[in-house]
Formats: sequence, C-alpha cells, structure tokens
Amino acid sequence: MAKKMNVESFNLDHTKVAAPYVRLVGVTKGPNGDEIYKYDIRFKQPNQAHMEMAGLHSIEHLMAENIRNHMENVVDIGPMGCQTGFYLAVLNHSNYDEILEVLEKTLQDVLNADEVPACNEVQCGWAANHSLEGAKEIADEMLSYRNEWHIVFAE
Repeated sequence: MAKKMNVESFNLDHTKVAAPYVRLVGVTKGPNGDEIYKYDIRFKQPNQAHMEMAGLHSIEHLMAENIRNHMENVVDIGPMGCQTGFYLAVLNHSNYDEILEVLEKTLQDVLNADEVPACNEVQCGWAANHSLEGAKEIADEMLSYRNEWHIVFAE
C-alpha cells in the first residue's frame, strides 16, 4: 500500500473509479461551525481520457457563472489539473441529491448557452483559448450518464 498522502485525491485509487461520477470528497469544519463540502465531479475516466483545454476552459467559465444561479452556497468550482473533472466546494449544504440536481441544471445551462461568459482579455487570463462547442460536447456527454453519477467505483 502506498504511503498516505495529505491530498485526499492522491489516496484515491484512480484505476478503480468509473467515471463519470459525482463523489463527496470530504467535509471541512470551520472554527465557527461552518462546513465546506467538497465534491469530485469526474467527467472523464482517469488515465484514459481527458477534456481538451479549450472546451474545459469554456465549461469552467459557464459552470462557474451559472451554478450560482441554482445554489447560493457555492464557494468555488474549478478544474482538476489532470483535465478529467472539477472540484465543487459548497458551504453548509449536505444534500447530495440536490447537488446532483444543481449540476444537472448547470450543465443544461451550458447546452443552452450562446456565448462563453467573461471570454475576453479584460476578464480572462487566456481569452483566446475557448470553445463553446467543446463545452457543449463535454456537458452533453456528462448529462448522458446522469443516472449513473452516484456510481463511483466499477463493480
């Protein structure tokens, strides 16, 4: 067995997961009783597939902007460096099924989008690298597995 690491995902056996899925990574409790719930939203099978950067960049902008229309408690949503998914952090919200509903609505927003928000040199650090079409393809594929998001590990 490998040495236990400080980062939760480094302790996850990436050969045993079955993407796409949505997994609660953990809960961090603050000194005043607040709780931050962190989710692994895995779009692609680790070490077998990844999101192309332009599509990933655009779906990041679209999800970051639109998820907040469906949930007030969003702390952050950001891409994984391996380009296989995103991390979602929410404050004081433990209802997993509601997280799935919010994600579904947010991905529907991506499919209905006619532009990528903040896709310009003033609001984005790499404005030339976007693909609305790529974002829609990623969202469409993820949504096609909606009934399986709760299944994290291969049987």
